[in-house]
Amino acid sequence: MNAIAARRLVPVWSTEAFVQRALLLLGVLFLILGLLAPLSTMLLKSLQDQAGNFIGLANYAEYFTNPALFGSIINSLIIACWTTVIVVTCAFITAYALTRSGMAGKKGFRLISSLPLFAPSLLPALSMIYLFGNQGILKDWLPVDSIYGPVGIVMGLCFWIFPHALMILITALSNSDARLYEAAKALKTPGWRVFLTITLPGVRYGLVNTVFVCFTLAITDFGVAKVIGGQYNVLATDIYKQVVGQQNFQMGAVVSVILLLPAVLSFWIERRVLKRQTAQVSARAVAIQPEAQPLRDNLLMLFCGGIAAFLLLVIGMAIYASLITFWPYNLTLSLDNYQFDMMDGGGWESYFNSLRMAFWVAITGTAVIFILAYLNEKIKALPLLRKTMQFLAMLPMAVPGMVLGLSYIFFFNSPSNPLNFMYGTLAILVLNTLVHFYTVCHLTATTSLKQIDGEFESVSASLKVPFYTTFRRVTLPLCLPAVLDISVYLFVNAMTTVSAVVFLYSADTTLASVAVINMDEAGDTAPAAAMAVLLMFTALGVKSCHWLISKELLSRSQRWRYA
Repeated sequence: MNAIAARRLVPVWSTEAFVQRALLLLGVLFLILGLLAPLSTMLLKSLQDQAGNFIGLANYAEYFTNPALFGSIINSLIIACWTTVIVVTCAFITAYALTRSGMAGKKGFRLISSLPLFAPSLLPALSMIYLFGNQGILKDWLPVDSIYGPVGIVMGLCFWIFPHALMILITALSNSDARLYEAAKALKTPGWRVFLTITLPGVRYGLVNTVFVCFTLAITDFGVAKVIGGQYNVLATDIYKQVVGQQNFQMGAVVSVILLLPAVLSFWIERRVLKRQTAQVSARAVAIQPEAQPLRDNLLMLFCGGIAAFLLLVIGMAIYASLITFWPYNLTLSLDNYQFDMMDGGGWESYFNSLRMAFWVAITGTAVIFILAYLNEKIKALPLLRKTMQFLAMLPMAVPGMVLGLSYIFFFNSPSNPLNFMYGTLAILVLNTLVHFYTVCHLTATTSLKQIDGEFESVSASLKVPFYTTFRRVTLPLCLPAVLDISVYLFVNAMTTVSAVVFLYSADTTLASVAVINMDEAGDTAPAAAMAVLLMFTALGVKSCHWLISKELLSRSQRWRYA
């Protein structure tokens, strides 16, 4: 029985069909209230004055006629372009070394390169201060007068963005057909020509995707620029200054819309390029087995060693600074900087708030995202509604965290909004963080669901088995690896995020990442570094537990994979 015939066995007006449609509708409503409605409210606020009167584009005219504000656009583009060029170049060479060379120590390099994923973006900025700041141990090595400005921002962003780029490029370089290289070798084609005619064209889509990911992350980041930017204004810090410093919410909305435009444009171009992507590996493809070339491998190992040394230096400096009694006058090691209750910023309670928020984001987010992805992928009813859900699920990737956070203020803080009771609570932080990181998790769930043959649903329908039974007994066990990956991804990002929640916390819901900013602003740089280090080790600990738990669960539920 084919899938169409099987679906007809479920009556259109049956209880099961009603539940499916109701869940789809609730999913779309969730994404509208969590994303589309707040963004629309923010756009409307940018067209109003402080009294709430509609004034059209007057706020935008004021912004573009103010040289100090308008200059932030140029600064942001400069930072994003330089960061993208440096990161993509270094990540491509490193990915090539890890996938196409006989270099030794590949597992060690991959482990080290993943460490920045578990650190908040504030950590490299704080580390740069101790390395190259006015009293930094490597201040004389800095080729410019001060680390506070574009150089410091670019260096901090390169540390934070590098692993994101590396993961994409490793995937792109891993999927190649060895037969092309064998043919080129048989024809005695020079190595440089092989690289230009086979390697680069084969990874062009991955390379383009990497460029846009790096550009978007660089232009929308707030943490690095806030800590080490000095007087060098960028769009993300302008939003913070307008809202927190001047209480000018309308101008903050204007800057948010401007910041949203390059992110959306970058996302749209990346999606267009992705649609043109063609398969690079056929069913008859042969996996590449890297050949040892001592000179090349040694040079690549030297390069990767430099990258690893830089990453470890930044992380090591942050850890060391967090243990120093009083930099640089008393270098005695102590845990005084971890006495957060004696510092401004939120104390230990902020750390436990982050743990609570991350836990709820991981639990509720994994359930909501996977169920909605299942409905969108496996339930064939209401095609227009499913397309709407798919569009809304992809949209958060193009929305910077600060833009989303500010839009939540405008939407949820309105007295006329029935959801106003959420404002200032942990619930709004959970919702905001879940929506912020929704897209990556949705794509992970969808990819996993696409790998399951639709015949499971067809047979279940023919046997009149409810869809939720099939979901519980077949789909969920098969997709367990993806579910576990989604949960740890949400937890780690919830612990380390700052831009999306910096506007939404209250006195009772201060988060650890926000406490880092508050302590740095209060001059408690070492305690700020200590909190950032604590966040990193917490994320690493959770990831390690996730690996152990996953290994145990998968050895039981996925034993058939290894039979």
